[in-house]
Amino acid sequence: MERQHILIVEDDEDIQQLVAYNLIKAGFSVACADNGNQALEKFGAEPPDLVLLDLMLPGLGGLEVCRMIRRDGAAAATPIVMLTAKGEENDIVQGLEAGADDYITKPFSPKVLVARIKAVLRRRQEADPPPTADEGAHPVIRCNDLTIDPARREVRLGNNILNLTVTEFNILYFLAARPGWVFTRQQIIDHVRGYDFTITPRAVDVQVFGLRKKLGPAGDLIETVRGIGYRYRE
Repeated sequence: MERQHILIVEDDEDIQQLVAYNLIKAGFSVACADNGNQALEKFGAEPPDLVLLDLMLPGLGGLEVCRMIRRDGAAAATPIVMLTAKGEENDIVQGLEAGADDYITKPFSPKVLVARIKAVLRRRQEADPPPTADEGAHPVIRCNDLTIDPARREVRLGNNILNLTVTEFNILYFLAARPGWVFTRQQIIDHVRGYDFTITPRAVDVQVFGLRKKLGPAGDLIETVRGIGYRYRE
């Protein structure tokens, strides 16, 4: 089985080597970039299965690198995990708003880092199931001009394919598969990220805000239930 490939974007040589060592030990193949421009070059030359991205980089910063990847057509859904010393809530929200799938602060445990990376990749695989003749388990959802296809991990609005992150797709499908049901922010967190993931309800709001923005007029299908959470309109 081909090893999953991780692009490490980190300008601190010691941290870069520590992360690379632990990921290789865990069975991944790795490539390393010292700055944002080099990261984008390596991303284009050999698209990774996941990007581990520092925010404070020389030249092109990590947030801008994240945004540029998210605008990169077919590669826009590549999972991105931010690894940074900027650990305030506003920093985390800003990172998630830029398109990150997870956010890990320094100092960090190498074992926890590897586990979180595996969890993000696992969620990506679960969101992208192989085509099957049995659509009952993962039905295509259609509402007006919006089509959500879990087998292809594809969302279409009319004739346009929307570039959603793994987390955005998971939230959308989770809600849309149960129209009319009201879910708390914590229930959404537990489903799309797993019970071992620490994230604030505010970050869920940021993800939903970004999702609605990408959906355009169809964003009204996701309704806010004041004081509770969200639901997909029947």
